[in-house]
Amino acid sequence: MTASASKSSSVNRREFLRCSAAALALGFPMIVAPGALGAPRRPSPNDRLRVGIIGMGGRARWILKHEALPGADVIAVADCHLGRIREAAQQVEGGDRWRVYQQYREMLEKERLDAVFVETTTHARVLICIHAMQAGCDAYVEKPQSLTLAEGRVLVKAARKYKRIVQTGSQQRSMPINIHASRLVREGAIGKVHTVITCNFAPGRVWQPRDTPDDLPAELDWNQWCNQTELLPFYLELYNSWGEYVQYDGGGQCWGVTGWGTHSLDQVQCALGTDNTGPVEIWPEEPGPRCKLTMRYANGVQVKLEGANRDLEDLGAIFIGDKGRIEILRGDYTADPPELRQHAPPVTPQGPNESVPHIENFFNCMRTRKPTNADAETGHRATTLCHLVNICRTVQRKLRWDPRKEEFIGDAEANQLRSRPRRKGFELPKI
Repeated sequence: MTASASKSSSVNRREFLRCSAAALALGFPMIVAPGALGAPRRPSPNDRLRVGIIGMGGRARWILKHEALPGADVIAVADCHLGRIREAAQQVEGGDRWRVYQQYREMLEKERLDAVFVETTTHARVLICIHAMQAGCDAYVEKPQSLTLAEGRVLVKAARKYKRIVQTGSQQRSMPINIHASRLVREGAIGKVHTVITCNFAPGRVWQPRDTPDDLPAELDWNQWCNQTELLPFYLELYNSWGEYVQYDGGGQCWGVTGWGTHSLDQVQCALGTDNTGPVEIWPEEPGPRCKLTMRYANGVQVKLEGANRDLEDLGAIFIGDKGRIEILRGDYTADPPELRQHAPPVTPQGPNESVPHIENFFNCMRTRKPTNADAETGHRATTLCHLVNICRTVQRKLRWDPRKEEFIGDAEANQLRSRPRRKGFELPKI
């Protein structure tokens, strides 16, 4: 090892130990704003909503640059890496007026916000959402909603206990053409549905620490970033590509199980009308870490993860009934017989503005206190399908699932995989 490399490694170790000591010393108390546990605020139709953003990565910047926040103002932003806030502020109109925080709990305590957009890594998402709810905020939560089955259910319980409005970032739920096509399937336009085909989404990889950590950026609170996971030394590759690794997400972005897979499996739930339940069995069709799988619902419908990426490139699913077939895409659908395309709403183009109806639905429901198009339970149930896929691939055998109790029947090993140990200081509050 060269002298410079040795010095760099030494500095990184010192930063690592400093973060570890700070974590133990702080104990990370739960911050709750005064009066937050009372009745939720209910903005009137004429009130402008006061919004905070937690996590200033690519998705947050996309929303702020390309999507509308009708009737709302971004008051404050938080990110454990202050440099990302500074970069985002230069790219987004009005960014110079944001109040900036490195600790999101400080933002929740000091700012009287109506809502937060939680645009963080998956492994940090649930705890942040619950803290926001306790501070009196409604929450727009990106998908996948949770890292594990168990914490997803805790999030649903928290939303109910604190009477908060939640919108999961499954924006196809608010696209008029997706709503129309889903209704056709549910109401029998293609007869009794017996088979659903969607993409065979890819699993995540296990992060293996490298020999030499990287220098910890001065403006990054690495302890806060690691959240419930092990406090490792800083690696730039891990920080940039966390979505690929199972310790931090359930299958990554793009063609991963909990990345784009969440959108497709949510579309399955929507069209089948199973937002409050799930399959009762799941099994691998072949061995291997990316094996094809089949899920069976109580009514006999089978959902098959077997399609190739190129065949299902628009994040949807093919629904096959005894009188026809509908493929629902992101913002469009195809039908056989073709007359099922009659009276369809306009196609929703992918790209800028595609999430506007979803955000509008969230804001409207904040004012009316009615459930959103993708409320906490709906988002949890869709994410649960992703977790079932990952668990089945891990144990490599047929599993029976009780969607009411949310537990595997007669399989202790699979049940253990519903949750993970959380690092001290980042435990979920008891709901």
